[in-house]
Amino acid sequence: MSSQVFSPTAEQIDRTKQAISAYVDRISRNPERREGAYPYYLFHEPGQPIRGTVMSFHGFSAKPHQMWRLADYLFRNGFNVYQPSIAGHVYVNPAKNWAQVDLKPEIAEPLKAKVQADPVLGTYLKNVMTNPEGFTRPTGMQRLALIARLVAIEPRLLDIIKAVEKPNDPDFDRYYISSHLAYLTDAEARLAELDAMPGPIFTVGLSVGGSVALGLAAAHPERVQQVVAYAPLLRIYGEERRRYINLAGPLDITESGWDPTLRFPVGCLTASDRFGSSYVLGQKALQSLQDIPVFLVLTENEDAADIETNTTFFDKIGGGRNGNYLHLYPAKDLVPHPMVDPTEVSQGMSNRFWQSLYQETLRFLTTGNVDLTNMSSLDQNADMPPVPPAS
Repeated sequence: MSSQVFSPTAEQIDRTKQAISAYVDRISRNPERREGAYPYYLFHEPGQPIRGTVMSFHGFSAKPHQMWRLADYLFRNGFNVYQPSIAGHVYVNPAKNWAQVDLKPEIAEPLKAKVQADPVLGTYLKNVMTNPEGFTRPTGMQRLALIARLVAIEPRLLDIIKAVEKPNDPDFDRYYISSHLAYLTDAEARLAELDAMPGPIFTVGLSVGGSVALGLAAAHPERVQQVVAYAPLLRIYGEERRRYINLAGPLDITESGWDPTLRFPVGCLTASDRFGSSYVLGQKALQSLQDIPVFLVLTENEDAADIETNTTFFDKIGGGRNGNYLHLYPAKDLVPHPMVDPTEVSQGMSNRFWQSLYQETLRFLTTGNVDLTNMSSLDQNADMPPVPPAS
């Protein structure tokens, strides 16, 4: 908990700003930079007391702006805040710049040739590629049909897919190339930019950003004091959806997500699943997180992050012991997966309880406690600083 306060000097703040500016300059020089995805920070003036620095990580395909209301609330209540983009998301061209899992070329190319030669799959993929604006993601029926057709034309895919579906399968490196650990190494580089800033670091994240927040804490327990993870994507929701993603990744099928103007290969989703299931859920990370208080927030109205995996993860890091808290929004609360931004609508739902979510996030970071009864309250708790209405 952040009971102690620190007063960064002008030199410490300047050194931190210079480190972040050097990163921003590298982004600006890249022709594939993504508008509106630049990292940003909110730092108090030199000599002002702070509780520490919050690193805030947005969700898959989103931008730091997704978390700006929470960042502003934490800043106004005593924290410095740094909001970087998650790995590669500061750039466009996801096939090149985002973390991805793909079959090795010697396996992928013959498979693509078989797909193109198949009259059914060839026609389907042609329709998808020539009308991307009208294609967000396949329906459940389409996914089942695609899986069945793929296995029919290449039966050994069932054996190959086991290597990516099972964490740390020894055959994974035999079949796949992967940059899923970029989620960690990129976050570590951003953490290093805060080396001159005194006080503890707190990581907060949504979806894949929640997995990054947990993974960074596990890798650097000496620096990260607490974690708040909103619906962390430790495993893709739904076995059928997960199998489709892992099978279809090599076919260059693209989808759109939080940012409808940007399409990404399905293999990028495989990488997010791989980072959560093989790294964050790995024994070393789980052991490290047993010593770091975690506030985990889930929703029954989930369509992206597997709920059972998250609850099992919570038990493995100590459950309600060791300063951990878990809240699961019931279905009747109509809270969607992207629960942090009250203006973001998913499946026709938006989080009406976002102000209490912010209050309890602040309470956890400052006292180590959470009032779980406040989480499903539309009335803000009077013993915590009020959260301004959405503008």
